[in-house]
Amino acid sequence: MKLYKKESVQYVNASLEECWAFFSSPKNLQKITPGDMGFQITDFDGKDMYAGQIIQYKVSPLAGVKISWVTEITQVKEKAHFIDEQRFGPYAFWHHKHFFEATPQGVKMTDVVHYGLPLGFLGRIMNSLVVEGKLNEIFAHREKMVDKLFNGK
Repeated sequence: MKLYKKESVQYVNASLEECWAFFSSPKNLQKITPGDMGFQITDFDGKDMYAGQIIQYKVSPLAGVKISWVTEITQVKEKAHFIDEQRFGPYAFWHHKHFFEATPQGVKMTDVVHYGLPLGFLGRIMNSLVVEGKLNEIFAHREKMVDKLFNGK
C-alpha cells in the first residue's frame, strides 16, 4: 500500500484556549466541513476529547453515496495536539495529527494526514483522479471557514 501525506498550516487570530476548545470538539467538525459532503456525527459520547474516544460519522464524499466512518482519538495533549485514526471507513489507513502552537502571529495550527487507499493500483489511480483533489478541497474549505470564524475574513 502506498502512503500519501497531506499537510496544511494556518494561523488563527484567537487564543490557544479558544482554538483548543473549538478544534478539539467533534461537535464543531460540521461547521468547517463542506456542506456537500453530508457530514453527520452518528455516535459521540459528548465528552471532552480523550484518548480512546470513538466517534462515528456518515459522509458523502462522492455523488451522494453515504459512507460510515469510525475514528478513534488515540492521543491528546491538551492545548498542544491530538491524533485521530480511522478504525473503519473508506481508507485502508488514516492517521491525522493536529498541532496547536501559540506564536506572535496567532495560533499556528498544523495538520498532517497520512493516508492509504485500498485496492492497490486502482487505489493509486483513484487517489490521482479523485481523492487527492477532494482532500485539497476539504482543507481549502476548512481554511476559508476558519478565516471567517476567527480571522474576520
